[in-house]
Amino acid sequence: MSGTILVSGGAGYIGSHTVLALRERGRDVLVLDDLSEGHADALLGARLAKGSMLDREFVRGVFQKERIAAVFHFAARCYVGESVTDPGQYYRHNVVGTMNLLDAMRETGVKRFVLSSTCATYGEPERIPITEDLPQKPINPYGVTKLIDEWMLRDYHRAHGIESVALRYFNAAGADPQARIGEDHEPETHLIPLVVQVAQGRREKVTVFGDDYPTLDGTCIRDYVHVTDLAEAHVLALEAMEKATVGVRAYNLGNAAGTSVLEVIRTVERVSGKRVNFVVGARRPGDPPRLVGSSARILAELGWKPRFGDIETIVQTAWRWHERRPDGYGDRRPAR
Repeated sequence: MSGTILVSGGAGYIGSHTVLALRERGRDVLVLDDLSEGHADALLGARLAKGSMLDREFVRGVFQKERIAAVFHFAARCYVGESVTDPGQYYRHNVVGTMNLLDAMRETGVKRFVLSSTCATYGEPERIPITEDLPQKPINPYGVTKLIDEWMLRDYHRAHGIESVALRYFNAAGADPQARIGEDHEPETHLIPLVVQVAQGRREKVTVFGDDYPTLDGTCIRDYVHVTDLAEAHVLALEAMEKATVGVRAYNLGNAAGTSVLEVIRTVERVSGKRVNFVVGARRPGDPPRLVGSSARILAELGWKPRFGDIETIVQTAWRWHERRPDGYGDRRPAR
């Protein structure tokens, strides 16, 4: 297909893996990123338009200069706790930034949009596994802003004919199987890299938040999805829009299976051959015992099925990346 795929936030964790997947398919990719959270090295030489989505004129200029065929939108603030203490930042970046992209699309006639959304839009689900027909009742500003993005997509489709697919992730994990790119956040909040850092001796211990949940080992169960599989889902969403009219669609991206916190720790120990020190802390407010998603809809409609679905494989790819790049990309910035 002709035309450039614009990837906002393409220097970030999931964005960079999607850029890699697109380029491996021979697509022309332009990354829009201010590098405040992402890493230039994660682009592996992909073209970069450096700037902020909040700069409306900058965004418009990119669309006017390039022949954009579709937009993949990853750029966002995504720390739940921070969204509670500083909601304004989340409404600016996650709502206004998205609107700037959509307005530039409207002005230049671009009609295809793939949104990086989240299972946080469901809040505390009524049942497990989570399916797309459950009510979306987010319980924090991060989830609210992503739900607003989904609402905007419906409205821009009605008014301007922009088609979209929103992909609601569960827990992104792992790294490129060839260890070319991986996960490097500052501060790091994701469980698997935290546990890996303990196994590497780079962190003294990891805290398990609660061991008295109604699960087999008492710790929370979450649905981990390999980042390469997430990237594949984005590409499939674009290809679906290129083949037929899809209107406005939303899909969960999960494994339909959960892994407990203690199971993650034990898996890292097996893969690394190292002991992982952990302490048990108090439950975190609002942490449900089990969050697992159903991906039956995207399997049926787009044929997406995780290739790296088991936790052992996910941890192996993460371990390989962190062993190869113990300092990540080497451009760590102080925590905001």
